[in-house]
Amino acid sequence: MPDTLPRILLVEDDPTSQSFLTAALRAMPAEVDAADTVASALALASSQTYSAWMIDARLPDGTGEQLLARLRERDARTPAIAHTAAHEPDVLEALLAAGFAEALVKPMPAAALQAALRRVLGESTVDAPAAELAVVHELPLWDDDAATLALNGNRTHVDTLRDLFVQELAKSVYAISTAAERGDLDSVRGDLHRLRASCGFVGAQRLAAAVQALQQDPASAARLGALEQIAQDTLADARVVPPSSRIPDPQSVTV
Repeated sequence: MPDTLPRILLVEDDPTSQSFLTAALRAMPAEVDAADTVASALALASSQTYSAWMIDARLPDGTGEQLLARLRERDARTPAIAHTAAHEPDVLEALLAAGFAEALVKPMPAAALQAALRRVLGESTVDAPAAELAVVHELPLWDDDAATLALNGNRTHVDTLRDLFVQELAKSVYAISTAAERGDLDSVRGDLHRLRASCGFVGAQRLAAAVQALQQDPASAARLGALEQIAQDTLADARVVPPSSRIPDPQSVTV
């Protein structure tokens, strides 16, 4: 570990996102100064030197591109990362064209954020995929509080939806796995999108993280394998299948 930690300027106006991103960056480890507007970010940058800037694409008093342009007037060399809730390729390409070294899509796993920062800082990221999957496996299988909140506090609805979810999970993962084997990445992406939404409603936290990791690289055999294993663990925990069962299993799954 270096004697001096990198100091990051994080610009994010959503309190929940800011808290998550701050915690993820500090876990690298790194020092983090957070701002929620263009004006507050410029004030911090005027009195502090940063190793990298991480900037939201949309801010209450301007855009990420506008802020980066203002920061570049003072410092032409500090690397910058954009983060945005937009998934459209043209939006991401525009951010890169504006001078951001990377454009990340929110929400992203902590390990993906950390790997991006290491890349722009010139640190090794050879083990980043393995590290990301290790983080995924450390998450709890279920987040009851998140599921209850998503369904307006009705725990009965959570239990009912969770029953339906585990009944369909083997089919969902089998469809993703077979589409991946065919090289049909469009189908993989579509099935992952639906599965991720379902995970959110029932609080399947570890599986949701595995889905998100595979969405970032749908051709990754390692991430697909992690998804299959975590689906198996999720079903075993719900006592739908014994822990020794495999997913996918064409002999036991009907599609």
